[in-house]
Amino acid sequence: MKHKIYTMSFSVVYPLYVAKAERKGRTKQEVDEIIRWFTGYSQEMLEAQIAKQTDFETFLAEAPQLNPSRYLIKGVICGVRVEDVEEPTMQEIRYLDKLIDELAKGKTMEKILRE
Repeated sequence: MKHKIYTMSFSVVYPLYVAKAERKGRTKQEVDEIIRWFTGYSQEMLEAQIAKQTDFETFLAEAPQLNPSRYLIKGVICGVRVEDVEEPTMQEIRYLDKLIDELAKGKTMEKILRE
């Protein structure tokens, strides 16, 4: 059985990411930049995916190019070490969660984007 996050619309999760960032004084533009870096979507493609209410699993599966540097993302999110998540789709979701968490914690964009 699939985890419910897979079938949840990305358009439901996205505003939660933005709200988390904005509560900590960060911006929607920074959230978008992180998502574009992670997925390879252009801003227009990202907005189209949100508008079509694509589910999270499809959103990741259709990503033009998941960033090869995403494997540098380490740490704990939701009590789980992201590098130890065995299911590939869940790991991608956790990577993205971790990046947004780093943004909300005040990390610089250079550090978040592993530059």
